[in-house]
Amino acid sequence: MTKPAKSSVEEIKHRFDNDVERFSQLEIGNTAQIDSAMSLDLIARVAARTNPNAKRLLDIGCGAGNYSLKMLERIPDMEVTLVDLSQPMLDRAAERIAAVTRRAVVTIQGDIRQVDLDDEEFDIAVGGAVFHHLREDAEWHATFRRIHQSLRSGGTFWVYDLLDHEMEGAEQEMQSLYAQYLVDLKGPEYRDLVFGWIEKEDTPRPLTFQLDVMRQAGFDKVDVLHKNISFAVYGGMKA
Repeated sequence: MTKPAKSSVEEIKHRFDNDVERFSQLEIGNTAQIDSAMSLDLIARVAARTNPNAKRLLDIGCGAGNYSLKMLERIPDMEVTLVDLSQPMLDRAAERIAAVTRRAVVTIQGDIRQVDLDDEEFDIAVGGAVFHHLREDAEWHATFRRIHQSLRSGGTFWVYDLLDHEMEGAEQEMQSLYAQYLVDLKGPEYRDLVFGWIEKEDTPRPLTFQLDVMRQAGFDKVDVLHKNISFAVYGGMKA
């Protein structure tokens, strides 16, 4: 049976335009994503230890700004550049972030696959639950290379994202565990809703694939900070 076509960029943008409130909960994160709040905090803690003197932050697929807000708790007054498909998300993120930093907050509405970024512009880049929207291998490679080029020497790139798994048995078991997590959270209807979003919108890749892409993009040091069922946190440093 032929699988239905994935959502277009415009369809994904439309859904997120109308879902700002769900992405504006700093303390609990997005509960549909396992360990979301913990991963927010973990990225901020490790990035701050790795780049304590960072001045410029790039937040890719920023949503309502939770990752930037957590980063600014650890490294105050960085300049922040926000990239997102959704203008309502960008507006909310900019409002929240401007309240806690004296530095510039730049918003860019667009697809990270097409956004122009200057070389060696940022000290830290973060991407929270965004890259599973990429489709072909070439898009992953091109996007990670662009992010690598945008970082200064010693800069770091941190990712929290949805995964699938290379071995069929592992994928089946992880899907079952994630389904049960969603049922326990809000019931079977919510499980079906979230799995429907994934089927329609997302193209998750194995963690092993994502780490290979990061290394091939030029990141000299790569580390996994956390993995739980179908979500992981990892990062890389530019030499």
